[in-house]
Amino acid sequence: MREGLRQSMAWLHTWSGLLVCWVLLLIFMAGTSAYYRDEITLWMKPELHAAAAANATLLPTAASAAHVVAALQERAPKATAWFIGLPDERNPAIVASWTLPPKKGMSMAERRAAFRKQNVTLDPVSGLETPNARDTRGGEFLYRMHFDLYYMSAIWGRWIVGICAMFMLVAIISGVITHKRIFKDFFTFRPKKGQRSWLDAHNATAVLALPFHLMITYTGIVTLMFMYMGAPTQALYKGDQQAMFAEVFPDNERVKPAKVAAPLADFGPMLAQAQAKWGVPVARIVVSHPNDANATVQLVRPSGQQLSNIEPSMTFSGVTGALISSTAEPSGVSSMRRAFYGLHVAHFADTVLRALFFLCGLAGCAMVATGALLWGVKERQKYAKVVAQGGRVGFGVRLVDALNIGAIAGLPIAFGVYFWSNRLLPLALENRAAMEANCFFMAWGAAMLLAQIRPTRAMWRFQLIVGALLLAGLPLLNAFTTTTHLGATLFGPAGLRAVAAFDLVTFALGALLGYAAWWLKRKEQKAAGKGAGSARPAVTIQTREAA
Repeated sequence: MREGLRQSMAWLHTWSGLLVCWVLLLIFMAGTSAYYRDEITLWMKPELHAAAAANATLLPTAASAAHVVAALQERAPKATAWFIGLPDERNPAIVASWTLPPKKGMSMAERRAAFRKQNVTLDPVSGLETPNARDTRGGEFLYRMHFDLYYMSAIWGRWIVGICAMFMLVAIISGVITHKRIFKDFFTFRPKKGQRSWLDAHNATAVLALPFHLMITYTGIVTLMFMYMGAPTQALYKGDQQAMFAEVFPDNERVKPAKVAAPLADFGPMLAQAQAKWGVPVARIVVSHPNDANATVQLVRPSGQQLSNIEPSMTFSGVTGALISSTAEPSGVSSMRRAFYGLHVAHFADTVLRALFFLCGLAGCAMVATGALLWGVKERQKYAKVVAQGGRVGFGVRLVDALNIGAIAGLPIAFGVYFWSNRLLPLALENRAAMEANCFFMAWGAAMLLAQIRPTRAMWRFQLIVGALLLAGLPLLNAFTTTTHLGATLFGPAGLRAVAAFDLVTFALGALLGYAAWWLKRKEQKAAGKGAGSARPAVTIQTREAA
């Protein structure tokens, strides 16, 4: 305590950030990409490019709904619910899924795997299933991974992510307290100054998007607050979470099936009534207990620019077509949570604002990465004399160096392999979507393992070059595997601009990684040139390898 509050916060800032920074980097990268998960999914489903080019979103919603209802009646007439996503400016196809009554003895993982297979993609023009549509989760995999992780139950994944987010919040607040010249240093960058340069880069990326970092971290915790903070539910509702939800979120109350067969009414009049009230086409349709006497049809309006993540909806009787209810005015607690949730997912964002969120997310990735690198640079300086005398750096520094390489340079490799596997894996491969995810983690695991074996600058350069080639080569891969190459999409139909944007962004990120590898090579050559004129060249080489 004699060091003062600022010095104490510096210690807290360092360790609260370092201990979870590699998991945070995965969360930030996956979460940042999720702002464009629809566009990523479109790129990874080239079978939908023709529908996007045809501007199929101009078709009447009633015609699209009729197509998908016919398909669902054929595939899943006994489902417990249908979920229908109608075409919009970001998704040119009809995407429908359904849930079936769970079989006895099925684990949660088996239920999730079964649900992923219970879906269909339809061409909105013909109403037919998209031919040879590849099995892929597209951007949805990245979105879910940033809060569910993978290879574990969703509950465990969310607990891990939540703990990391709490560490992140502590690191942000303690960083603001400990940095007395936070805004002045934002305008200061001193290149080629070693530790000082990394600190300047860390400060700039942190302060540049500080409101975003605070917002995205805090709202990420709030979205799952009922799981992290179960004491109020236990005390007030005796642990009955369903009773708590029924009181706090009364508009989420569900109707039980009558278990009496009854045909569904025509969706056309319901859609017309909803569009007349809202003035915009319906975005989604949720049918609970289809072909049952208690069936309901919920029509959901596009989110528009409202802050809440809950879009207005109208619920109709699935048998008579009569209006049952509209979205009720939520309670104060419900409105607050929904506003926080809406801020986090940013469904309200238009094109410019979504791009700004994406850039702030990239700044968050840079903030986490430079913070981890800064710790390694500071610790290696403490071992400078030991290394100069022929010794080695400590195990902790070597471990952090290896984890930095495997996360900062290895994660772009994993993302690149994920996208390449989407085009190179056979279309008829069983569990193809799961294999794409496996390719992601196999590539990341290989990068981590190589970094642990040899955490040197040569390994940095190698992994950065591999990541650069994978990401920058995606436009070329797209050109060879589809007809919607960059030239055709950039100046082609408006519906394909997202494909061109994906190619351009990945090429730019690949070029950035390539520049980083070139910069490291140039720096090493300069160090070697200085070492050649030194009286102790062997020591210079040892120091460089250790660094």
